[in-house]
Amino acid sequence: MNGLNLLPLFVAGLAGSVHCVGMCGGVVGALSTAGGGRIQITRGAQAIAPLRILAYNGGRIGSYMLAGAIAGGLSQGAALLVRVSVVQAAAYWLANGMLLLLGLYLMNAWRGLARIEAGGALVWRRVQPLIRGFMPMDTLPKAFALGALWGWIPCGMVYSVLLTAMLSGSAINGALVMMAFGLGTLPMLLALGVAGARVRAAMQRRGVRIAAGALVLGFGLLGLARAASGMQHGWLDALCLAVQS
Repeated sequence: MNGLNLLPLFVAGLAGSVHCVGMCGGVVGALSTAGGGRIQITRGAQAIAPLRILAYNGGRIGSYMLAGAIAGGLSQGAALLVRVSVVQAAAYWLANGMLLLLGLYLMNAWRGLARIEAGGALVWRRVQPLIRGFMPMDTLPKAFALGALWGWIPCGMVYSVLLTAMLSGSAINGALVMMAFGLGTLPMLLALGVAGARVRAAMQRRGVRIAAGALVLGFGLLGLARAASGMQHGWLDALCLAVQS
């Protein structure tokens, strides 16, 4: 898997981060604020030191990569037992189909991932008491640890990309898939940590969500079109997911 084949995952993270603002914006703001030992989910976020924001997101992306490596490693082990071209083709269709569904989800045209996020809210309520020991987030190690913990909170968008990591064919590829996705979400969450409520309000506009969802959906459609034709398309291959055998 080369860097260009990771482009759809990066774009999915970049476009999908408008959803992160809506679902996790208040939590990210609370975790990013160093004042006070209790965690409260608020509507806005206060500005904090850039290094702590980076450390927090570094921990989050690190957890994504670990989950991707585990998923990819499991599929790699299964591939050693079953090496059938039909399985690889099915994985390619499924991975690009997930991009299409994720695009529809971001556009609020399909709500199939909402159940996972509802479960995430339940998990968050149970995890809250465990992370209070890291608050206030006034050091880089605390910021990294909180980000790493938050990376494991169930999220429909993250788990849809994790399926692609599972289909990537190896632990290394799985980690790269989740790294590309995580880096795509980074600009928006960095801006959220600095600008808070202003970014959150702008990104929750209906037009922004539709545009972001349409972009991700377009990548999925390109991949499915490529799979349907069974042909190489030169430069178009750079815009399509690559599932390894």
